Amino acid sequence: MKALIPEILQIFSAFSFIFYGIMSFTSNIMKSEFNRWGISKFRVVVGCAQLTGGFGLFLGFYFPLMTLLSSFGLTVLMCLGFILRLIVKDGIIKSSPAFIYIIINLFILLNYLNIDF
Repeated sequence: MKALIPEILQIFSAFSFIFYGIMSFTSNIMKSEFNRWGISKFRVVVGCAQLTGGFGLFLGFYFPLMTLLSSFGLTVLMCLGFILRLIVKDGIIKSSPAFIYIIINLFILLNYLNIDF
């Protein structure tokens, strides 16, 4: 069971980021959030990063280096997102998903590197 947890989290994270990447391009709610955060000019870049990271996590099952690159990139992306949420004073509840995704992708990264914790 312990060996299955990283794979389940990798699949979950991949689906999540593909979903949010698509939403960055198609959802008016997401567009308004990027405006509210003051980073509307980065919406396409963030959406592309989310899609790339999500697909990279899936590709990581076949090309393990992609797991390393994608989980690292998504961890950094979520760190920036978490910091942004704190700067705009979104509070703990609205900031917690970014923090949870930091933990998930950091776990995937450390598992790939065989670092026990």
